[in-house]
Amino acid sequence: MYHRKKFFTLVLFALPLLGCIAMVCFFPVFATDVTVTDKQSKSKTIHLFNGKNLNGWYTFIKDRGKNMDPKGVFTVQEGLIRISGEEWGCITTTEEYENYIIEVEFKTGELMFEPRIGKAFDTGLLIHSTGEDGAYGGSWMHSIEANIIDGGCGDFIIVVPKGTDAGYSITTTAKQVQGVSGLDYDPDAVLVTITDIASTRINRIGRDPQWKDVAHFRDKTGVEKPPGEWNVMKCIAEKDTITVFLNGKLVNRAWNVKPQKGRIQIQSEGAEFFFKRIDLTPL
Repeated sequence: MYHRKKFFTLVLFALPLLGCIAMVCFFPVFATDVTVTDKQSKSKTIHLFNGKNLNGWYTFIKDRGKNMDPKGVFTVQEGLIRISGEEWGCITTTEEYENYIIEVEFKTGELMFEPRIGKAFDTGLLIHSTGEDGAYGGSWMHSIEANIIDGGCGDFIIVVPKGTDAGYSITTTAKQVQGVSGLDYDPDAVLVTITDIASTRINRIGRDPQWKDVAHFRDKTGVEKPPGEWNVMKCIAEKDTITVFLNGKLVNRAWNVKPQKGRIQIQSEGAEFFFKRIDLTPL
């Protein structure tokens, strides 16, 4: 009885030790699990703007072309991207992206140029950009725009010429509001699909029906910061959906999005803007 008890005591003591040895022996086989590594890498934010220069981007100016910017429409000054607005065009990422969250921090400047002097400050975050540079109006690639404009930040526009079959479309729920150009996003409204610039624009939810194309227009919701203050727009482009937040508030959403990947553009469109941060987090 004594020896059997001692034997069982030794076994009970040895089993956990043997388990630990087994784990040590076999764990290295799984230590390089690619799934874990991939998840870690996918969660790492990419700073598309490094705060120093436009590495990772190229410029495109209407009637000039790629990387021809003699007037310095796109420059980096004191750690910020300055878009003068003097000529129409964009900066475009050299890489394509899909399934990501992109956040841009921006504010309006003071300068305006014809034909938009006195009108709303206007630029845009263009995602899923494909095809040729300047395919739309000689300035931009075909794309889906989250508009950045006084009083309408977060509106959706399909940047594809009227009647052009470029394979672009988004579906959402939207309604007509009296006095408002375009349709307003509303989760409880009817389904709407748009395919080009002529289809209509999908305004952000609750867009002011009294909106006017004038500089520094702001509505009563306060979703946009006062002129000259920093705003943050976040676009979640996940599979076939795009969801837009402005300063932490949901303002627009679309699904059945086509295409679902592409380059990223930021416009110059007659008004001065500054961008502090352009961060992309893969999903």
